[in-house]
Amino acid sequence: MVGRGKPYLVGTQEFAALYGVKEQMPRQWVHRGSLAPETAVVVSGQMYWPLGFAVEFGKTGRGKTLDEEVLVRLEREQGPGWMPAAREELPPILGQQEIVELFHLPSQPTLVAAIESGRFAAPDWRLGGSGGLWLLDTVLGAVAELQEKARTLPWEPDPEVVTALREGRYAGPGAVVLPRGRAANK
Repeated sequence: MVGRGKPYLVGTQEFAALYGVKEQMPRQWVHRGSLAPETAVVVSGQMYWPLGFAVEFGKTGRGKTLDEEVLVRLEREQGPGWMPAAREELPPILGQQEIVELFHLPSQPTLVAAIESGRFAAPDWRLGGSGGLWLLDTVLGAVAELQEKARTLPWEPDPEVVTALREGRYAGPGAVVLPRGRAANK
C-alpha cells in the first residue's frame, strides 16, 4: 500500500449510488444471497466493500448498470488512492467501536469528544453517514500526540487488539453486523 494512498471503499450508501438504487438495496442483496457478506469488511457493525469489488459487481450478469459519474465522484472525494478488488487486500480499518476497544476507553462519547475537539486524528474516510473510518496505521501514528495532549486518559493501544486487527481476527465490539429494522426488534 505504500505510495498508493488509501484503498477506495464504499458503504451501503455509496454502493447503492453506484447503481442508482435505494440505500437499503445492498443490504437486501446480501439478505437475498446475490451479494455475499464475506465480500465486505465489517467496521463498527457496518459493511464496507472495496470499490473495485463494487464496480465489478454489476458486470456479473446481475443486470446492474454502473453510474460512471458516481464512480469518478467517489474516487475524487476519497483523494489519492487505489482500487482494491477483494476484502483481503484491505489493510486494518477501524471505526469508533474498534478504537474504543483498542484504547479501552471508558465510553464512545469520550472518543467523540476527542474527535470533535481536534485532539484525535482526522478520519481517513467519511462514508455513508459513519462517524469516520481510520486506517489502523493512522490511529497508531497519532498515539504520541494523543498522549501528549491527554489530560486524564493514557491513550495506550492494547497490543493484543492491534495484533488481532492486523491479523484479521478481531472479534470485539463492532466486528459483526447488528440486525436492523424488524430483525432488531425480534
